[in-house]
Amino acid sequence: MNVVFLVIVLLAFITAATYQLTHDPVEDGETSPMEEMSTAMVESAGGAVELAIGLIGVMTLFLGLMKVAEAGGMLTILAKLIRPMMVRLFPDVPGDHPAMGAMILNFSANALGLGNAATPFGIRAMQELDKLNPRKGTATDSMALFLAINTSSITLLPTGVIALRAAAGSESPAAILPTTLFATLCATIAAILAARFYRRFFPLSRYPVREHQDTDIGGGHRPDEYEGLPEEASQAYPGWVSALALGGILSLIPLSILYGRVIAPWIIPGLMVFFLLFGVLRGVRIYEVFVEGARDGFQVAVRIIPYLVAILVAVGMFRASGAMDVMTDLIGGFTGRIGLPAEALPMALLRPLSGSGAYGVLASIINDPAIGPDSYTGVLVSTLQGSTETTFYVLAVYFGAIQVRRIRHTLAAALTADMVAVAAAVIICLSLFGMVI
Repeated sequence: MNVVFLVIVLLAFITAATYQLTHDPVEDGETSPMEEMSTAMVESAGGAVELAIGLIGVMTLFLGLMKVAEAGGMLTILAKLIRPMMVRLFPDVPGDHPAMGAMILNFSANALGLGNAATPFGIRAMQELDKLNPRKGTATDSMALFLAINTSSITLLPTGVIALRAAAGSESPAAILPTTLFATLCATIAAILAARFYRRFFPLSRYPVREHQDTDIGGGHRPDEYEGLPEEASQAYPGWVSALALGGILSLIPLSILYGRVIAPWIIPGLMVFFLLFGVLRGVRIYEVFVEGARDGFQVAVRIIPYLVAILVAVGMFRASGAMDVMTDLIGGFTGRIGLPAEALPMALLRPLSGSGAYGVLASIINDPAIGPDSYTGVLVSTLQGSTETTFYVLAVYFGAIQVRRIRHTLAAALTADMVAVAAAVIICLSLFGMVI
C-alpha cells in the first residue's frame, strides 16, 4: 500500500505540474491546476471525516445485528451445512481432523461478512493443515485450495459495503446483495477449478520432505489462542439437507436477476427482523448482545478514519490534477465497451493489493456527485469490493503464520478467482442495472 499511495500522489503531482507549466491559467481565466489540487486535498480530508461520522451509525447497526446472529449460533449452523461438501473438496484432510472444523468456521464467517471473526479460524486451519504437511515450508494442495477459496468465498451479507453505501446516501444500499452473491459464487467455482488445474504444474513431489519446524504466529500470538473451536464444527447435517441449502442459494441468483430491483428495498428491514427473531428463538438476549456488537461497530468506524483520509486525499489529488481524465481518455473507450468504466479500474486493480485502499477508493467513487452509489458504476465498484479479497494480504498473513515460503500455485489460483469475480460482477451488474454510456 505504501507504493500504491506514493504512485497515486506522484502521478497527480506530475500531471498537475505539467498542466501548470504548459499553459498560463491566469491568461485563460482559470484556476491553476495546483490551486485546484490544493483545494481538492483539503476538501477530501474533510469529506473523509464526514463520511466516517456518517458511517458510524450504519456500521454499529449492522455489526450489532451480526453479533446477535453469531450469538444465536448461525455460524455453527452454516458450518454444519457445508461440512458434507468440505470432505469432498479436501480428500487429503480427515473428516474429523481439527483442520476441517477450522476451515468450515472460516468459510462460514466469511459468508456472513465477519472478517475479523474469520481470521483466527483461518490461521488455526493453516496451523492444523501444516501438522499434516510432511514438507514444512511448502504449501500443500489443501492449503492452496483453502486460501484460493478463502479469497473468493461466497458472500451472503457484505455488511461493510452496505453500510458505506447507506452512508453515501444510497436509496437502495442492499441492492448489491444479489450481484455480490453471483460474483462470489462464480469466483469460488473458479478458485476450485483453478487450484485443481494449476497444481499439475507445481507437483508437490519436487519439493523436499523436511522435519517439523516452529509454526508459532508472529507478533506475539500463540497457537493456543485459537484453541477451543466449537464442538458443533465437527458435526454435520445429513447430505440431503446440505444439498437442499445449496440449491436454495443457487436459486437466489436467477430470482435476483429477475426481481432484484423489486426485492432490494425489502432487504435491510427484512434482515433486521430476521436476525432479531432468530436471536429470540435461540434464547439470545438480543438487546444486550446488539449493543455489544454495535460498540464494536463504533470502534471499527473510528479506526478507519486515517485510512479514509489518506486514500481519499490521494484520489482527490489524482482527479483534480487531470490524471484521471488522462486515464479515462486512454483506456476508458475500450473498457467501457465491455462494461468496466475507467472510473472503476482503480478499484478492480487495487482490491487484491489493499483492503483499506480499495475501501477508500470505493468511498471516493460512490460519494462523487457525478457518479453516486446507485449508478451503474457505483453498484459495480460496490460489488467488486464485496466480491473480491485482499489476496496478497491474506496470503502473507496465513502463510506467514506457519512460515511457508514456497506457495506453489496458490497465488495463481487466487488471482484467477479475482479476475473471474471482476468479470462476473460486470456481467451481473449489466444484467440488473445496465450501463449508461
